[in-house]
Amino acid sequence: MRSIWNGAISFGLVSIPIKLVNATENHSVSFRQIHTADGGRIRYRKVCELDGEELTADEIGKAYEADDGSMIPITDEDLAALPLPTAKTIDIVAFVPLDSIDPLQMGAAYYLVAGGPTAAKPYTLLREALKRSRRVAIAKFALRGRERLGMLRVVGDAIAMHGLLWPDEIRSYEGAAPETSVTVRDAELDLADTLMDTLGEVEMDSLHDDYREAVEELIAAKTSGEETPAQPAADAGAGKVIDLMSALEKSVRAAKSTRGEEGEEGEGAAGTGDGEDAEVRELRPGGRRKADAKGGGGGRGAHTKAGTEKPKSAQKKATSGRAAPKKAAAKRTTAKKTAAKKTTAKKSSAGGTSARSSSSKKTAAGSGASGMRGKKRASA
Repeated sequence: MRSIWNGAISFGLVSIPIKLVNATENHSVSFRQIHTADGGRIRYRKVCELDGEELTADEIGKAYEADDGSMIPITDEDLAALPLPTAKTIDIVAFVPLDSIDPLQMGAAYYLVAGGPTAAKPYTLLREALKRSRRVAIAKFALRGRERLGMLRVVGDAIAMHGLLWPDEIRSYEGAAPETSVTVRDAELDLADTLMDTLGEVEMDSLHDDYREAVEELIAAKTSGEETPAQPAADAGAGKVIDLMSALEKSVRAAKSTRGEEGEEGEGAAGTGDGEDAEVRELRPGGRRKADAKGGGGGRGAHTKAGTEKPKSAQKKATSGRAAPKKAAAKRTTAKKTAAKKTTAKKSSAGGTSARSSSSKKTAAGSGASGMRGKKRASA
């Protein structure tokens, strides 16, 4: 690895010769600007705006632009004459716990390479001291013409240094958080916890840049004259406002499906063990009792359906068991109605017969009386 800075670590009175090398590398695919009409490269030339002359690197210097627009030249000699004790030294100023460093401050990462055999012993001493104390070192160093802040920590058998922003270079988070007051329910937090537990951990080495791989495939196809590989369409649902609970439930199911955990215990936590999309409604005060009374809602009813559904045979037995008393009761009711009808019919029949007998007797009596009056008139 090529060193970008040579100097020493100042650890009290201990001096450790080191070389600074980049700990990271950029794998992004870079492009050139071209003229779309003929494919010619587009290049930038450094030209003086006063005389229009193109300049070389040796003819270009530094200047500070004042508020009135005037340029104040600053030479390399001027900068070299400034009192900069960290010009060739990484000066350790303190040792602090790692969690006291705001990750927002962390910048570029470097490895500190021991500068020769004589640096091996003090280098190892500093590394082991950092390990045992479980702390990191805060240091000042100069790189590319300016003093910087750094954090030294142990990585494997080496010492790494992260460039840190100065505290006054970190912006306040005000304006980044939502201004609308929002209340998060316990049920939503429970589902979020379930989703985090389902996703679990990941091996960092297994993560890779899908976009870069797609770009490389595209370039390879164009280079060989092959057909450009088709890329999957973007998710059309991105950016839509959806029901939070429903989204969390679907996310849990998708995570479990990806990890092959379908059918395991705990799937009922999402309330959708039957594989169908749950209809989620917000329960207002008193709504749960009403839903339970009606036997509906997304509470116990949904859980019973999803997690404790009885076999069909048991359902049939239970249904037949409930139907038998109903049929018997219906038969008894029908029998009572039939008996009542017969009784009514008998009474009606008896009443009619009595009426007819009485009428016949009266008719007969009337006829007898008429006959007697006729006999009397004949005798007379």
